[in-house]
Amino acid sequence: MRTILVASDAPSVRAEVIAVVGEPDTEVVEVSTGFEVAPAVAEHRPDLVIVDLQMGNMGGMAVCLDLRLEESYGNLPPVPVLMLLDRRADVFLARRSGAEGWLVKPLDPIRIRRAAAALLAGETFHDESFQPVPVLVPPAHVP
Repeated sequence: MRTILVASDAPSVRAEVIAVVGEPDTEVVEVSTGFEVAPAVAEHRPDLVIVDLQMGNMGGMAVCLDLRLEESYGNLPPVPVLMLLDRRADVFLARRSGAEGWLVKPLDPIRIRRAAAALLAGETFHDESFQPVPVLVPPAHVP
């Protein structure tokens, strides 16, 4: 049995993620604030933490940094973090906080499932959605 911790202050986000990752062989633990994540990791020892970037007073970046700090002290076990981002520009925050993976909203079941499977397999998942389209500049016309 594996355990996945889902952290978001938006019930709709938690429900959407749980609907995808909640399988018969998976225990899903829900928390609604960033402050609850580290204690939940200590208690439940999840195989994956999925955290929303925007949560009240302690969002996903602060949660991930807190987990990494506690891991470095030996207070918590290492756990991969999948961060749910609000916009493509937030990828910078996910990288800086040490998240192993991220998804850019709006979410969809296929990307959630792929990302969770990759992180549970010890890999990373960097969502390529919503990247800017490269602008092709035509060569200058020389008369």
